[in-house]
Amino acid sequence: MTAPLIGYAAALEQFAPLEAIELATLALKHGFAGTVATEGFQPWTPQQGQSSFVWNVVSALGASTTGVLGVGPVAPTFRWHPAMVAQASATLATMYPGRHWLALGSGEAMSDHIVGQRWPEPAERIARMFEALSIIKKLFAASLAGKDARHDGEHFQLETSRLWTMPATAPDILIQTAGPVTAKRAGRSADGLLIEAAPIDRIGMLFQRFADGAREAGRDLASTTRVLRMHLSWAATEEQAMANALGEWPNGGMRFAKSDIRSPFDLEQIAKLVRPEDFAGRMVVSSDPDVHRANIQAHLDLGFDAVYLHNVGRNQAEFIEVFGREVLPALRR
Repeated sequence: MTAPLIGYAAALEQFAPLEAIELATLALKHGFAGTVATEGFQPWTPQQGQSSFVWNVVSALGASTTGVLGVGPVAPTFRWHPAMVAQASATLATMYPGRHWLALGSGEAMSDHIVGQRWPEPAERIARMFEALSIIKKLFAASLAGKDARHDGEHFQLETSRLWTMPATAPDILIQTAGPVTAKRAGRSADGLLIEAAPIDRIGMLFQRFADGAREAGRDLASTTRVLRMHLSWAATEEQAMANALGEWPNGGMRFAKSDIRSPFDLEQIAKLVRPEDFAGRMVVSSDPDVHRANIQAHLDLGFDAVYLHNVGRNQAEFIEVFGREVLPALRR
């Protein structure tokens, strides 16, 4: 058995950029293998209080650390044209060879409605995501070959061009999903899956659908990766762990899709309905590191290649030290 890749999830929704960089650097010193950071324009609730530009933060983090640099999910479909996401990702991968991966999502109104476009139904958002994936992959492949690419599709156009700054190897592109149809489509064309909101009893099914799609496309599953961004609430006492969950990450207890909610202040009002029992089966809330270790190990046993931990409270330094000492060394693949 080998030690798994356990990384740190930098919560740019909660921490100012320099503080997020300091915490991610501390995590690496305590045994975490890398960092993933999400991209968004607004936090989920006003209490979370931040939302910095992910590409700046991760670029700075890469200069001060040696760990993995995951970015995502990014929605290359509303605020971003896919070509711009491709350029940002290729530049980061050029600066830090072999360390960066990119994850794409279908978007959240919380961040993506701000440019004033029509907010479409989920089926169209997913279609836009996969068309964006094809553009980014086309740009990566053509640019590595020293050629131009173009695209004239249902949702996007790309005039003849290429990425003039490219790493020797294009970064992996993952698809974020919690649904079987999207997982199967991802298997046909993406380099892996990013999962963060699926109940544990559904994950095996998502993996199977991804494998089905890969086999149909004649792709080698061994070359793909499965990544989990795990939300949890740990604190020194049970009461504080639950207070952190309710106060800082009530969205973890909401049993419905949040992709159509447009304002942190709207979600703040909905969050008043969240009760402690709503986290059951969705996010572990406990002061016992061993309870968290068992939950992480259960997910690793399902076949995840990497797990990035997001402790939802403000007690990040304490969490990093305790988990680095008591949890990470006990995990196995």
